[in-house]
Amino acid sequence: MKMETLSLEERFKNIEHNIGVIRERIAAAAKEAGRNPEDIKLMAVTKTVEPMFINHAIECGIDLIGENKVQEFLSKKPYLKLDNCKAHLIGHLQTNKVKQIISEVDMIQSVDSVKLAGEISKRATALGITVECLVEVNIGDEESKTGLDMELLYDTLHQISLMPGIKVKGLMTIPPICEDDESLNKYFSKMHEIFIDIKSKKLDNIDMCILSMGMSGDYEAAVRNGSDLVRVGSAIFGPRIY
Repeated sequence: MKMETLSLEERFKNIEHNIGVIRERIAAAAKEAGRNPEDIKLMAVTKTVEPMFINHAIECGIDLIGENKVQEFLSKKPYLKLDNCKAHLIGHLQTNKVKQIISEVDMIQSVDSVKLAGEISKRATALGITVECLVEVNIGDEESKTGLDMELLYDTLHQISLMPGIKVKGLMTIPPICEDDESLNKYFSKMHEIFIDIKSKKLDNIDMCILSMGMSGDYEAAVRNGSDLVRVGSAIFGPRIY
């Protein structure tokens, strides 16, 4: 049944059901990997989702949402019940949009260049705040995706670590589309190894406490490979309506 033919009540029920199923699957994947399910955070990705459905997800226990576009989030924010829910920007951020968003979200997950980090640092320092962020890694080295190339990661982290007003809290990635689980697991496993390696170095101003990887189609594999935060949109809210 198409989303537009469902009643509001049916959509609300679906959201509640989907969140329950996803939490069960996260827990099962965590236990399979010998991990504590409570250590994995579920983010509801709200791209194209109307505020009423986001608020219902929050009422169903979601306490973290992620939005892809600055303008879309800012237009929705006045209607969202965020008193007990944090919001992250997870989509590509242009430097000219930094000043609009840094004081509006709890974290920016998509820092993918020294230039962007520098702009965040400049704007945050002017406001007297510290912006938490994740550094986005292009783990598959895909030209079509944003994120840092692997060979630039360590040098970029070092440069960001020297900037005031910005605090790196971990890494984020989107792996390539894979036809088999083995290939997908290799990307997730590689990302986890990089995360652990950086964490072991204990760099100043670099706090590796979040590894954000896994979306609607692969969050269970991500959890089995060490993800601390999964970003799930359509599996909660249904297919996107553009």
